[in-house]
Amino acid sequence: MTTDEELNVLDTQLRRLKIEYEIYFNNPTKKPPTDVEWKVLSLLRKFSDGVRLNFSQRFRYNEMAQRYAIYSDLWRKKSRIREEGYRRPQDALLSVQGVRPEEHEPEHKAYGVAVGAGAAAAAAAVSVEPQPFAMSCSDPRAEREQVAKLYEALTRAKKKAGEAVSGNLDSFTSFVEKKTKQLQKQYGCAKVEYTVEFQQGQVKLKAKAKQ
Repeated sequence: MTTDEELNVLDTQLRRLKIEYEIYFNNPTKKPPTDVEWKVLSLLRKFSDGVRLNFSQRFRYNEMAQRYAIYSDLWRKKSRIREEGYRRPQDALLSVQGVRPEEHEPEHKAYGVAVGAGAAAAAAAVSVEPQPFAMSCSDPRAEREQVAKLYEALTRAKKKAGEAVSGNLDSFTSFVEKKTKQLQKQYGCAKVEYTVEFQQGQVKLKAKAKQ
């Protein structure tokens, strides 16, 4: 199985895990989906070092790891409420509607998930910081594969951030070609480095001269 296929499996299992937990919290007789969660955690651990991932695969992995971290933080809170009983009106609201507005962000960088009473705890240390995508080029028209990877990373980042994606690969390539020539002329550099970064929740595409 290729790395992309394994990442597809991880994405599928993560979606299934979310559904299984929703069923679990809405049915007092259900057991937590520990088997599905272990599959998710094993794949997250497998790719956590990022050694075998290219730029686009690493970006995709980080997005899923971050999604799992947010989910697991919510599941931990809801499991605690389920075990201890509802003590406040907002706890009952949490069990029905999900996390409250002030709790949308996970509390920690790494997570272990505590599941229902009497069940085994699944634990994993997963980095959830979005990693910037970077690539360098000297002739965008001749390096279309690199530009396509940059476009894919930018598009994925904007979708994740809820920002609109404008233009297509051809128009983006024209933009990169123009920007590259501009910086090469301005700084007399051989290459231009492009990075896709998250800054305060917004996606930034940056370009800088590189010798």
